[in-house]
Amino acid sequence: MNTAATLRLKTAGLWLAIFSAVALGAVLVMQYGYGYAPCKLCLTERLPYYAALPLGLIALFAPERLARLVLGLAALGLLYGAGVGVYHAGAEWGFWPGPTDCGGGTGANPGQIGDFLNALQSTTVVDCSVAALRVFGVSLAGWNALLALALASFAGTAAVRR
Repeated sequence: MNTAATLRLKTAGLWLAIFSAVALGAVLVMQYGYGYAPCKLCLTERLPYYAALPLGLIALFAPERLARLVLGLAALGLLYGAGVGVYHAGAEWGFWPGPTDCGGGTGANPGQIGDFLNALQSTTVVDCSVAALRVFGVSLAGWNALLALALASFAGTAAVRR
């Protein structure tokens, strides 16, 4: 049993869980606190973080072999998330078309026609090809791609390093 390697894996699992929780917390605050409605791709980009959070905690408490496996799985999932982020950011910049089924309102369908007409007044259509916010000229999808790639390389490196 290599104590230094085990400690490195546990530390990587802890940081992976922390950064995943912070990323999820930030987007949930933006959604529910500031009213930014996520599009279909935004919701898809969150999935790897939802998986990486418990995987990081498992790596924190698991034996060395299992910790390597779960960190490797987290790295693969985050690579997927980085790819979705690049696709989303490219669609926002107009490099390629976004998905054709992206957009629409949030919430349940109204029961009566009057309710439907009232709901149309307050329904926000969210388009995947329009950036809701840019920070330093980079959209949130671009920042997600960078963060997911950094976390994927961090978790993957920890998983394979002896």
